[in-house]
Amino acid sequence: MSFPIPMQTSPEDQQALLQRAQSLSGFSLGELATQANLAIPPDLKREKGWVGMLLETYLGASAGSKPEQDFPEIGVELKTIPIDAQGKPLETTFVCVAPLTGNSGVTWENSHVRHKLARVLWIPVEGDRQIPLSERRVGSPLMWSPSVEEEQQLRQDWEELMDLIVLGKVETITARHGEVLQLRPKAANNKARTEAIGEFGQPIMTLPRGFYLKKSFTGALLARHFLL
Repeated sequence: MSFPIPMQTSPEDQQALLQRAQSLSGFSLGELATQANLAIPPDLKREKGWVGMLLETYLGASAGSKPEQDFPEIGVELKTIPIDAQGKPLETTFVCVAPLTGNSGVTWENSHVRHKLARVLWIPVEGDRQIPLSERRVGSPLMWSPSVEEEQQLRQDWEELMDLIVLGKVETITARHGEVLQLRPKAANNKARTEAIGEFGQPIMTLPRGFYLKKSFTGALLARHFLL
């Protein structure tokens, strides 16, 4: 199979993006990194975003770390997802940082979570820790939008979690809250702090939080589309 080329330009439409992603399928991360002149880290402990960054190099993503979709011109978010030998996700999927203050007027319709998940290019990547990082292979991509039922599940969880945040109960939220979407600390270390609302309406400092998709949700999504 011919080798894919790192892309400087953004894809002109969703079909072009999907074709670029399909051209990566079957290649190892080592092969792609070598071709793109990117150093391969020994593992992902300190380089969590490396796989996504590598694939963005080939797909022509333009958003960088800005809080918008990875391909804003065509309205698509890229999500790499590490899977085991059975095609099941190995970890939860980060969606976006959760806003802990200034939430008056925020609804599901205009939320970051809904915007980020409106159209997602999922790229499964072998994630078994027994396989050296450079030998892990890229799987077949999937272009996805939530079904009516999936959106209803996401909305329900989002509204429940946001209610707790607004009511000053952010500190009581655990990873067990939510059927498909969860709220968890999202920080490089325990010293990072951001402002939130306390239970008496007072400003408090707490760990930044992020919204994550549970493995049961992404696992079912992959299983349906790849008929696992």
